[in-house]
Amino acid sequence: MAGTGAFASTAKATYTSNRPPVGKRHFTSAAVEKTIAATKAKLKDPKLAWMFENCFPNTLDTTVEFGTKNGKPDTFVITGDIHAMWLRDSSAQVWPYLPLAKDDKELQKLLAGVVHRQTQCVLLDSYANAFNKELVPGEWAKDYTDMKDGLHERKWEIDSLAYTVRLAYHYWLTTGDTSVFDGDWQKGAAKIVDTFIVQQRKDGLGPYKFARVTDRQLDTLSNGGYGRPLKPVGLINSSFRPSDDAATYGFLIPSNLFAVISLKQLAEISNKVTGDKAFAKKMYRSG
Repeated sequence: MAGTGAFASTAKATYTSNRPPVGKRHFTSAAVEKTIAATKAKLKDPKLAWMFENCFPNTLDTTVEFGTKNGKPDTFVITGDIHAMWLRDSSAQVWPYLPLAKDDKELQKLLAGVVHRQTQCVLLDSYANAFNKELVPGEWAKDYTDMKDGLHERKWEIDSLAYTVRLAYHYWLTTGDTSVFDGDWQKGAAKIVDTFIVQQRKDGLGPYKFARVTDRQLDTLSNGGYGRPLKPVGLINSSFRPSDDAATYGFLIPSNLFAVISLKQLAEISNKVTGDKAFAKKMYRSG
């Protein structure tokens, strides 16, 4: 019947914002609010406009915790339903705001804070995928791996490190700000590359292994925590997939392609910003 059911017109419906009250939003960006107003004015379907108004700012409204640490911007981004920060998720959550950062200095600081926070996460443990805000034991502290205070979960995934490079690289391209590429960032970049090289497993299995007491097969690794055996061919082993599920085969091709792009981006940063030509050459030997 016309005008009923899931495909009925929303032209006469009214929609109320589900955003938190202004005083309870975690962060407010003038550029984001301007974009919401401009986009809503162009959308003819009121339901679609309502969805955009609620969804686009949700990361800023509800998941970012912005401040300063050691004199630098510091932004912790919870994944939404868990009070922990995934390297992959946090990069993706703030990604839609990058194009607006050049026109909003406060938003730029928030994004720089994500880069700084991710750098500290990598320096703490380049094999971990998720981190706590403070250096305290996490929910999975009893996993059979080298758990440290500050880790929420320690599942080795190539994409975790690749996403951190992607965010830092595009932050620089968008804003022109090179301050994020400080000494700590350069140490973190070196650690990322070293981890990629070790997980090529040309010289043995490496230090990483993982096991969990669970009835869910995809939450643990076989073979004493090292995963299924593989023959070194130059590809990087990824013990877990971007879904946080154990990889059936360690040479996860999409993640390896992502790593190649990350190495090229690190080389460009090294050549154009930090001036470390030797490190840049190492990227091409690694890739």
